[in-house]
Amino acid sequence: MTTATTIKKFSAPVSASTDSGLAERITKWTVGTNAVSDLIPGVTLHRWETPTKQTSYMLAPSICLIGQGRKRVMLGEDIFEYDAHGFLITSVDLPVVSNIIEASVDKPYLGLTLDLEIRSMAQLIMNTEMPAPRPSKDPRGIAVNAMSAPLLDAFYRLLDLIDTPSDIPVLAPLIKQEILYRLLMSDQGARLRQITSSESHSYQIARAIDWLKKNFAQSIKVEDLANIAGLSASAFHNHFRNVTAMSPLQFQKRMRLNEARRLMLIERVDASTAAFEVGYESPSQFSREYSRHFGAPPARDIKNVMQG
Repeated sequence: MTTATTIKKFSAPVSASTDSGLAERITKWTVGTNAVSDLIPGVTLHRWETPTKQTSYMLAPSICLIGQGRKRVMLGEDIFEYDAHGFLITSVDLPVVSNIIEASVDKPYLGLTLDLEIRSMAQLIMNTEMPAPRPSKDPRGIAVNAMSAPLLDAFYRLLDLIDTPSDIPVLAPLIKQEILYRLLMSDQGARLRQITSSESHSYQIARAIDWLKKNFAQSIKVEDLANIAGLSASAFHNHFRNVTAMSPLQFQKRMRLNEARRLMLIERVDASTAAFEVGYESPSQFSREYSRHFGAPPARDIKNVMQG
């Protein structure tokens, strides 16, 4: 059975103006580099002067903003596109494929990623009397949403702290808490609250994903993962696919392939060693699945990445 591709976009009409405040702040700290992640804990700034090839990686719970340019993120058969008028949010770790689709030397892609601290979010919900959010019919652990002025202003103030590093330890946590509050009060509030409630299916699936992250090289049956999540096998399979857009075994395979690619790129191990490290017993099977996922055999793909 073929699954239909779902495209979810968020962008304003071409005639709409874009506030350049976020782009200016990101530009200030990213000249001459593609990424900066050591200025404020949990914040990474991105700059690309050309569109990029598709890249596969694990996207942690986070909110991603764009100051300038446009990006596409794919999860299974779902495609999410957004620009400076919206943001992308993830509530669980997900194996995504993404690429920047609008960038140039004159108008580089300028983006920001803020890691979401689920424990801090749960604490905020417990310590405050927030009204219940509108129910969400979308079970996915990822979404695109309109950017609000109060949320954008909080990010401005967070980035402005970089000018006074001594203020970051005290003020950054307070602004991050405000950002969490703004998100919980937004259209994404129900999605985020689900991941903090031990009785929700999203929380149960997140527990299984956390186990997979730590043990992805091991062989495991879906029934065993269902036990970890506290669900029946059939319910677990259905809820896992609803949250991640793929089956548990597909999810594990993508984690393995992403880690193998990292090992070859960063630690310079050969393909056979990488295959063994991530749980493959057959190098030929690893090569076939790697080629299908990344579009080229391991050695050629790594060579292309390093030369590109």
